[in-house]
Amino acid sequence: MDNLQYEKEAILKGYRFICGIDEVGRGPLAGPVVACACIMDLTDVIEGVDDSKKLSEKKREKLFEEIKSKAICYSICEIDHEEIDKINILNATKKCMLNCVNSLELKPDLLLIDAVKLDTDIEQLNIIKGDAKSYSIACASILAKVYRDRLMKEYAKEYPLYAFDKNAGYGTKVHREAIMEYGPCKIHRKTFIKNFWVDKGN
Repeated sequence: MDNLQYEKEAILKGYRFICGIDEVGRGPLAGPVVACACIMDLTDVIEGVDDSKKLSEKKREKLFEEIKSKAICYSICEIDHEEIDKINILNATKKCMLNCVNSLELKPDLLLIDAVKLDTDIEQLNIIKGDAKSYSIACASILAKVYRDRLMKEYAKEYPLYAFDKNAGYGTKVHREAIMEYGPCKIHRKTFIKNFWVDKGN
């Protein structure tokens, strides 16, 4: 499938500012959820853009800089572990995405979103596996993924026991064993670890 199909159809319908939106970090046990909204220049398409999960880290890093330089505008936002615990991950994801849209320099006239429906007056198209089907969503997924991975590598320096630089906060065997042995650190999501770690101090 042509990953510009949704954008081409939208242009034919008269839409001008088509915004791709995606998030990364819904599943990890630690760290924030990160979202990105970007309006790309569809007359200058970047080669090699795909679902961020299908790309190597080196390729993502290269595309990250290119997407930022060629985007008409973009916004990257995060919602931290505390708010995720308070309002749940789905609501945190939606809030993060809306924050991105509201932070853009231009107001989009169409949102292309990977699976999630947002409470906004802007028209939206919700696409299952959108990061693999839409160029604009794929660009947003790369920006969000690289931003969050860099963030987790910084957290790894502060909390070296959990190997955040290798697992990005996801529940790998090593990560879970570290929680069991040392307990959670400041950026762990309490609601995500309650099934296998109990705070005996409370």
